[in-house]
Amino acid sequence: MPLEIACDESGSEGEKLIGGQTDVFAHAGVRLSLDEAAACLVELRRRIRSPAVEYKANHLLRTKHRRVLEWFLGPLGPVHGRAHVYLVDKKLLLANELRGLLGLDVSPDDELLAAFNDVLRTRNRRDPAAGSFFAMAGDTGELRAKVAELRDAKVLDPLVPAILRAVGRWSEDGESVFLVHDEQPSLRGERLTEIESSPGLAGLEFVDSRTDARVQVADFLVGVARRIAEDELNGNGDAVLTGLLAPYVDSKSLWN
Repeated sequence: MPLEIACDESGSEGEKLIGGQTDVFAHAGVRLSLDEAAACLVELRRRIRSPAVEYKANHLLRTKHRRVLEWFLGPLGPVHGRAHVYLVDKKLLLANELRGLLGLDVSPDDELLAAFNDVLRTRNRRDPAAGSFFAMAGDTGELRAKVAELRDAKVLDPLVPAILRAVGRWSEDGESVFLVHDEQPSLRGERLTEIESSPGLAGLEFVDSRTDARVQVADFLVGVARRIAEDELNGNGDAVLTGLLAPYVDSKSLWN
């Protein structure tokens, strides 16, 4: 029997890595049975005591529920030792790609970095974004060809690499993995084929998170993980929460 892992993401904005709603992309995988996940949700409801029909990570992140959050992530919590989180600093991902292209280290607030994001997202060669980038980086045929190659490869969207890493992480001990993932309409065609052909993957099913308690637990974990990571990235980190999150963070995360 393959190992069933429930997954969800937070902070996915496709290839928009600068100027979006989030600075961090996070992807979580949770190894719980349906009964264990259902029991976790019942306990969260008992502790949070909100009248909301659907609970989300924001409930755990409220100041008044701090003790519940610490329990959830802590060593006595329901996911400790049974989950992993892959984090991506979006600007760092973009800066690494630009460094590989130009051989230059670029500040996260550099205008060239923002222009690079724009040019890789546009499909119109006459888009002003393209002109802005090439004006700053150097308008050569070789550079344009490299940019076109990167654009076609869709290297900026961290979702597929995150799912592939989840498969790799959970199959490290030789077990095959069946992923139950929250619905992702963007995963079609070649992107879906790449995932489905991943070594170690026994199968993949997309579900509505509201119908699978395991995915709901993954949603809780990935939501709080992204917020904790963003706070840390932006200089507002909470040492206790960052410490509690640390055991979950994948060693191959694109993270400082």
